[in-house]
Amino acid sequence: MSTNTAAAARLGQIDTRIQKIKAKIAALGEMRPGTLTRQYKDPQRKSGAYYQLSYTLDMKSRTEYVPREYVQEARRQIARYKRFKTLSAQWVALSIERWRLTVKLARGH
Repeated sequence: MSTNTAAAARLGQIDTRIQKIKAKIAALGEMRPGTLTRQYKDPQRKSGAYYQLSYTLDMKSRTEYVPREYVQEARRQIARYKRFKTLSAQWVALSIERWRLTVKLARGH
């Protein structure tokens, strides 16, 4: 198999993988960045527990109270966001590899 044939085959693999990543991202649903922590109104006695979501958006740090009945959904949205970040990083890495192969093929190397 020539170098150009191998590179062209790899381009096909990359395109397939990118399409799968796009589909996974599209299926994620609602997401949000952040860290969910349990806080206490009286930390020494560990009483008065409540949940707090901390995140950064548009270079601004934010903190929000999360009602107990929404804690599980907040956790799911945070997990989806982490998955989104992982998938996005994979997509970018594949795009860079695709670009390099495309240039290499265009130059006939």
